[in-house]
Amino acid sequence: MICKNAHVTFGQADSGRLPSADDLLILLAVGRTGRYNAAADILGLNHTTISRRIAALETSLGGRVLARSGSGWELTARGRDALTAAENIEAAVRSLIGPNEDAEGVVRVSATDGFSAFVIAPAVAQVRRRHPGISVEIVATTRRASQQRSGMDVEIVVGEPQVHRAEAVKLSDYYLGLYASQTYLDENGTPESKDDLRAHPLVYFIDSMLQVDDLDIAPGFAPFMRESVTSTNVFVHVEATRAAAGIGLLPCFMADRHDDLIRLLPQEVAVRLDYWLVSRAETLRRPEVAHVVDAIRSSAAAQQSALLGHPERTPS
Repeated sequence: MICKNAHVTFGQADSGRLPSADDLLILLAVGRTGRYNAAADILGLNHTTISRRIAALETSLGGRVLARSGSGWELTARGRDALTAAENIEAAVRSLIGPNEDAEGVVRVSATDGFSAFVIAPAVAQVRRRHPGISVEIVATTRRASQQRSGMDVEIVVGEPQVHRAEAVKLSDYYLGLYASQTYLDENGTPESKDDLRAHPLVYFIDSMLQVDDLDIAPGFAPFMRESVTSTNVFVHVEATRAAAGIGLLPCFMADRHDDLIRLLPQEVAVRLDYWLVSRAETLRRPEVAHVVDAIRSSAAAQQSALLGHPERTPS
């Protein structure tokens, strides 16, 4: 527990003064999140207290433990050494409760709508059954990897991310395919080639609001398709396609769950993308985060067949 009323003395570096354990634990929170505000939320302190305690730690250690960068606060070499000591303190505190103490804490994850629902949700349900002290907050969003990761422990993004001071791990490939309902095909005909697609409307993302480059270039197979229903939410794409609003460019692992959707031109149109997991190295060492990440990776591996789609589902 962090002591909110601990006295801090500012001044010259004092090599004879041991650093405060509380200050080291505060550094641990900042090192894991990269942000003073995020660390303050986790610890129940305010930004000013975090800043003051980090300054006190730097005074006792005789040098900087954090340096500002474009991605938030990063650990210096001295800070990385101090973080190791902080992790040992954290482990020692946890051990006081007993060797069988279960992991606990809140893990915040951001991911796309579909991946959140069909891969992450079952994964964290398994985590909760094994470790009831862990709770998971899932923020469904489709965006590129953040350079700051403020408030998020783990991000799942589409396309290989270009990030600094973070770990990026590929989870899985997945496919987008063209789908239509039987009602739509009965009323508008079935396209037999990519050239035929220009006569049909496309259900997909709102172009002007799409932040992910790989998803932005995905419809390049049919640049002349006019827009029908567009949305920032892929579940809207699926339901609009099922309701015969047009031909949807949909993740196969979502569309193939619906018997009323028929995959079109599977050999000609199969857009291969990939999911990546991004997190700070310091964050991944937290036991509760490690459990969640392991479960997500296992869930993605177990659903490889669904993620890669079923090209045999062609019009009858």
